[in-house]
Amino acid sequence: MMNSNQTNKDIIDYSLRLGDDSLILGHRISEWASHGPFLEEDIALGNVALDYLGRARNFYTYAAELSGDGKTEDDFAYLRSEREFSNYLINELPKGDFAYTIIRQLFIDVFNSYYLPLLKLSQDKTLAAIAAKAEKETKYHLRRSSNWTKRLGDGTKESRARMNKALNDLWGYTDELFEPDELELRLAALGIAVDTSQLKAQWLSDISKILEEATLPMPEGDWSVRGGRKGYHTEHLSHLLSVMQSVHRAHPGCEW
Repeated sequence: MMNSNQTNKDIIDYSLRLGDDSLILGHRISEWASHGPFLEEDIALGNVALDYLGRARNFYTYAAELSGDGKTEDDFAYLRSEREFSNYLINELPKGDFAYTIIRQLFIDVFNSYYLPLLKLSQDKTLAAIAAKAEKETKYHLRRSSNWTKRLGDGTKESRARMNKALNDLWGYTDELFEPDELELRLAALGIAVDTSQLKAQWLSDISKILEEATLPMPEGDWSVRGGRKGYHTEHLSHLLSVMQSVHRAHPGCEW
C-alpha cells in the first residue's frame, strides 16, 4: 500500500480533506461561544467544536508525517488559500441561527454515524484509529442534534418555521456528501477510504424518521450545489479563513 507513490499522495490528500471538513465545521460551531441560547448549550457547543478541532489536528498531523517535507498541522490549517481547501461546502456556510446550526449538525452527524464505522475498518491503521475515536464523539453529537431537531420541530410556531427554513436552505448541499471522486474511489478499492455513495439510502432513511418524529416535512430536493472537494467554494470560506488565519499570518512561526 505505502510502496506506491500515487497511493501515498492519495492518502495525504484524503487526510487533508477530512482535516478540512473537521477544521472548518469546528470553527463554525466555535462561533457560538458566548452566544448559545443558554449556558449549558453554550458549553455543549464548545465541546462539540473542540471535538472537531481535535479531529482536524489528527488528520493534518498524519498528512504532515506522510509528506515528510517538514510541514506541520499549522501549515495546513493556516497557510493555505481558499482554493487549496477541499472541505464539503455545507461545513463552511455561516452558522446562522440555532435552528440552522442544528439541522446542519443533524445532516453531518447522521452521515458520520455511517461513515466513521466504515473508516474504522480502513487498511490504513492511522485513519482507522482516528475514526475509532471520532465515532465515539459522533454518538454524542447525533444524540444532541436529533433531540434538538425533535424539540424544535415539534415546538412553537416560530421554532418550527425556523427549522423548516433551515431544512430547505441546507438540503441542496447534502448531495455532495455522497459523490466520491476518483481519489476516494481509488482508495476505497484498496480498502483505505469509504465509498460514500453507498451511504445515501441509509442516511435518507434515518433523516426521514427523525423529521417524522419532529413533525417536519422532508425538503423537496429540487436543487443541489457541489464543488468543495475540487476547491470551488462559496464566498463564506474566504471570510472564515481571513479571520481564522489572521493571528498565525501576523505572527509567523507561532504554534497551535
